[in-house]
Amino acid sequence: MVGYEPSTAMPGTVASLLLAALRGGDLFHVGSVGTGWKDSVAHVLNQALDKMPAEKPSVRIKGKNIVYARPDFVAEIEYRTWTGDGKLRRASFKGVRDASDEGSAHEIEE
Repeated sequence: MVGYEPSTAMPGTVASLLLAALRGGDLFHVGSVGTGWKDSVAHVLNQALDKMPAEKPSVRIKGKNIVYARPDFVAEIEYRTWTGDGKLRRASFKGVRDASDEGSAHEIEE
């Protein structure tokens, strides 16, 4: 995760997570995910990402109100396939883990 877009419907929560993947040692934008969590998890994600702001964006993403964060967490995402331009299609959030953790994802504590 390299940031998020805040919710306009529920202030203090995440509307969507901005995703990136490594290719050849560099991060590149692979889309976003805005489903797969409860409202309470959207609030916890917002708080966690706000505690780790990026001094400069890891990747540039077009959009308004984007909040960039350091890519310290890895989002576990279920998806259908990749699009022709390298984005995830039908992505759904499953959990988060530390980027240094090679194990499986754990659920966000509510």
